[in-house]
Amino acid sequence: MANFIPVELEHAGTNLIGQATFPAGDGPYPAVLVMHNALGLGAHMREVAQRLAALGYLAMATDMYGSGAPSGDPRINGASYEAVMKDPALLRSRVVAWFDRVAAMPDVDPSRVAAIGYCFGGSCVLELARSGAPARAVVSFHGILSSASPMKAGAFSGEVHAYCGAQDPYAQLDQIEALRAELAAADAQYSITTFGDAAHGFTDPAADSMGRAGIAYNAMADRLSWAGTVALLEAVLKA
Repeated sequence: MANFIPVELEHAGTNLIGQATFPAGDGPYPAVLVMHNALGLGAHMREVAQRLAALGYLAMATDMYGSGAPSGDPRINGASYEAVMKDPALLRSRVVAWFDRVAAMPDVDPSRVAAIGYCFGGSCVLELARSGAPARAVVSFHGILSSASPMKAGAFSGEVHAYCGAQDPYAQLDQIEALRAELAAADAQYSITTFGDAAHGFTDPAADSMGRAGIAYNAMADRLSWAGTVALLEAVLKA
């Protein structure tokens, strides 16, 4: 199992502590940011980062809350989530700061960086694309799709991929269509996949344990969205 190395970032008076895991061999490596859900940087995000490292990427599980964004107390992380989401400028600048931090790492090839995110993290990576940062690709899994500052025409030259669930109460079909219209108007390279029977959190095997309506694991949606992401990253970061 890959080991994690803490990576710090000071942003807007908050000390953020991400967790980096390295692939085998020598760098510089292509890199992938892994942006956590509203519950923080928990086991699912670390497992995703380890899978990416095994595929040859330096994977950075970012911290969007501070102090490492531990996933132990939903009340604390819920408050952190609300604080970041209510300040769109802070959210976007923090995502960009993480991108810049990873791209500047001596073991990273700055021309080969992508980002993937889950739920809240899906919103984060879409904001990264909207910022115009030079990421090769962003992938949102059951993300929050709306934005206070939609993508401007020609702002992003990378790929934007979103995997959504038709049964997701946090990103309903009208919001999925609004994202499609936004990306098309911005002349972005994009794809949006909507799984008809998938709800929010469909990639997380622990989603069912939350016991909340509209949040559930879906093995097929998880498998297909991951396969598509692996193919995308290989195409844009290793070609």
